[in-house]
Amino acid sequence: MSTFLGMPAAPPRAPYGAGNLRGDRSFPKAAHDELRNDQLRRNLGKATHTIRAKRLAVTGELPDWERLRDAGSALKTATMNRLPDLLEELERKVTERGGTVHWARDAVEANALVTELIEATGSREVIKVKSMATQEIGLNEHLESRGITPYETDLAELIVQLAHDKPSHILVPAIHRNRDEIREIFLKEIPGVDPELDAVPAHLAAAARAYLREKFMTTKVAVSGANFGVAETGTLAVVESEGNGRMCLTLPETLITVMGIEKVIPRYQDLEVFLQLLPRSSTGERMNPYTSMWTGTTPGDGPQDFHLVLLDNGRTAALADSVGREALNCIRCSACLNVCPVYERAGGHAYGSTYPGPIGAVLTPQLAGMHAAKDDPNSSLPYASSLCGACFDACPVKIDIPSLLVELRHQKTEESGTTAEKLAMKAAAGVMKRPKVYTAAQNAARLGRVAGGRSGTISHLPPPFNGWSESRDTPVPPRHTFRSWLASDEGTAALRDAAAEGARQRAAAPETPDTPEEDR
Repeated sequence: MSTFLGMPAAPPRAPYGAGNLRGDRSFPKAAHDELRNDQLRRNLGKATHTIRAKRLAVTGELPDWERLRDAGSALKTATMNRLPDLLEELERKVTERGGTVHWARDAVEANALVTELIEATGSREVIKVKSMATQEIGLNEHLESRGITPYETDLAELIVQLAHDKPSHILVPAIHRNRDEIREIFLKEIPGVDPELDAVPAHLAAAARAYLREKFMTTKVAVSGANFGVAETGTLAVVESEGNGRMCLTLPETLITVMGIEKVIPRYQDLEVFLQLLPRSSTGERMNPYTSMWTGTTPGDGPQDFHLVLLDNGRTAALADSVGREALNCIRCSACLNVCPVYERAGGHAYGSTYPGPIGAVLTPQLAGMHAAKDDPNSSLPYASSLCGACFDACPVKIDIPSLLVELRHQKTEESGTTAEKLAMKAAAGVMKRPKVYTAAQNAARLGRVAGGRSGTISHLPPPFNGWSESRDTPVPPRHTFRSWLASDEGTAALRDAAAEGARQRAAAPETPDTPEEDR
C-alpha cells in the first residue's frame, strides 16, 4: 500500500492587492497619458542623459570593467544556486552578533512584523532610509493606517512623500519633478518653511535638512532596507549619497531592516566587486559618498536593538523559474532605466509598480504574477520594451533582460488561451508549410500595392492587424517575389553578371605565397 502525498505546489507569488507591485491600468493606457506630459519628458530626458554620460565616463576609466561585470554576474548566479544555505548562514551570524532575524513570506506578514516591532517600542514615529523593499510592500501606507508616522529622510523620497506622489525611478524617485515644482511642494507641506524660499538646489536641500534634523535627534526607531547582506559575517550594507542613511543607522535606539532574500552575498570579500559596480552604474560615481555597514549590535555604539526581516514576497516563485530567476541578480542600480528609450519617454509611473523600467518589466511579473485577475495590468509589462538591448549592455551584472522579456511574452501567450493573434499565427504556419499555397498567397499579396498608392506604404490595416498599423507604416508588397525575380530573364542576367565579376576579381587577385613548411 502506498500513500500519494500529491504534487508539490508552486511557490506563491506576492499576494494580490498587497503592496505596490501592480498598477490599476495596463502599461499602454498609462503610458498614453504620461506621454502628454511635456514637462515630465523634459525632466526625464535631461536627468537620464546626465546620468548616462557620467556612467560612461567612470566605467571607461577601468580597463577591467567587463571582467568586473563577469565577476558580479557569476557571484549573483552562484548565490541564487545556493540561496537557502546562505540565508540560514546569514541568520545564524546575525543572531550570534545580537540581532534578531524574522522571516516574512509576503507583504502582509512583513508589514505586520514591522508594525509590531515599532509598537513594542512605544514610538508613534519612525525615520526611514530609502528602501525599495519597503516601497514594494507598501509599509508607509500600512504604518499610517495604524497611527504611526513614517518620515522619509532621503531628499528625493521626502519630495515624493510630501507631494503625496509615487516614486518614478529606482535611484532618483523624484526624477519627474523639477526644482520649481519642489519649491512649491516644500512651501505647501513643510511646517515653518521660509515663505521666501527660492528654487536654488542648495536652498531647497537646506530647507529639507532643517525639517529633518529634529526627527533625526528625537525619533527612537528607524527602518531601512539593505543593498547587501553578507552571509559569512552577518554584516548588512547600505550605500547612499546624502548621509541621511548614516543618521538613521546610528542615532535611533531600534533599527529594523527589511531585506529581500536575493540581496544576500556569500562573503565579505565579495563586496569588493559590488562596491565598484554599483556606484559607477547608478550615480556615475567612482564610489558612494556614504557606505554604512553594521554587524548585529555593539554595546554603547549605535542601535541596541536590531531586527532583520528577510522578505520573500514572490522571490521564491521567481527562483523556481529556470529562466526568470536571472532577474533576481538585479542590484537595483537603475542603469537599465537610464538607457531605455521607452522609460525615457513614458516615465516610471506608467509601469504601475515600485520597479519601473526594463528590470521592472521583468521583475514585477516574476514577483506578483501576470494572471492574478482578468486583464491583469502586469501582463502588459513584458511588452513595454522595444527589445533594443541597451539594458543588457548597461547592466553591471549582465542580466539578459531582452531574453527574459521574450520568455515572459511566451508565458503570457501560453496562459491566454485562444486569441486572434494565435489564430492568425496558426493560419500563417499552415500557409508557409505548403509551397503551392504560399506562392499563391504571395501572388495575392501583390494586390496590396494598390492600397499603398503613391506613398508606397499601407497606413491602415484591417482588424486584427490594425493595432500594428496604428503606430507603423507598412511597406507595400514588392512588385516581384525573390523567387519569381530569380526565375525571370532579369534575375538570370543578374546572376550571370555576378558570376563573371567574381571570376574577374579572382583572376586579378595576387597569388598567395605558399606557407613555409616550418610555419604550417
